[in-house]
Amino acid sequence: MNHSMINSLVSMQGLQQKLDIVANNMANINTTGFKRKEATFHDVLTTTMRQPDTFQQVGRLSPLGLTQGWGAKLSQIQTLMAQGSLQQTDMPTDLAIEGDALFEVTIPTVDGDGQPGQRTAWTRDGAFSLKAQPGDTENVYLTTQEGHLVLGTDDQPIRVPNYHRIKVETDGTIMAYNDFQPGEPPVQAGSLKLVQVVRPQLLQNIGDNLYTIPDAIDPALGEVLRVVAFDGANPEAAKVKVQQGFLEQSNVNLTEEMTELMLTQRAFQLNAKALTSADNMMSLANSLRG
Repeated sequence: MNHSMINSLVSMQGLQQKLDIVANNMANINTTGFKRKEATFHDVLTTTMRQPDTFQQVGRLSPLGLTQGWGAKLSQIQTLMAQGSLQQTDMPTDLAIEGDALFEVTIPTVDGDGQPGQRTAWTRDGAFSLKAQPGDTENVYLTTQEGHLVLGTDDQPIRVPNYHRIKVETDGTIMAYNDFQPGEPPVQAGSLKLVQVVRPQLLQNIGDNLYTIPDAIDPALGEVLRVVAFDGANPEAAKVKVQQGFLEQSNVNLTEEMTELMLTQRAFQLNAKALTSADNMMSLANSLRG
């Protein structure tokens, strides 16, 4: 296989992966809280072919040597956590985060021995609902559309007494009101646990708009997520607000994605033509007769 075929083949593999990323972004343009992904490329290898010294002639300005590339590969897929637009729904269980933060939830898992368990995940999708849970007839729990429990700052699920409506403050505090007894004081049902993303490139998307931290992440890399503390010590926390009755829309820009799609397709076609041309040249060389 000659140099041109290797260069084209390697580049086409990376471009195919980028096409998949762009297609996934476009498919989720109407997904609540979806964050678009961006691909980063780098050269696989660049070498310099040495030319004979006799090529150095009077008046030549370019240096001796031909630079050869060996294609480009996908080096990183990064999730862009930019804010999406907020859409008003007036549903009391619909929550949107204004600023850089994620809701924390628990999801079911199965270990290597087949034993069920729970692990932590995070999401920007605030289309929650109140659902009853087995064994508790006095409360309903704040859950995602898939039934995952939403956690509070005490790392416990958010519980709301039956027949109570909720009011969520901008700092995530949830108050429950009993409309059947107007004189009864409100009950604090908990406070939403919000975390800020420090290293979004280390988050793993596991589907259903959920993110986790892979077990293989080296702790020496530093913290990936930081709990939002509304104590005034962190000025960034002041920029984070929870909006009740709103849902955050996807941050995908269809115009930008269409432009990326066309550019990637053209680059893929160019490399495909280069691969075809190299194959034709090899076929001609093999068919020569002395």
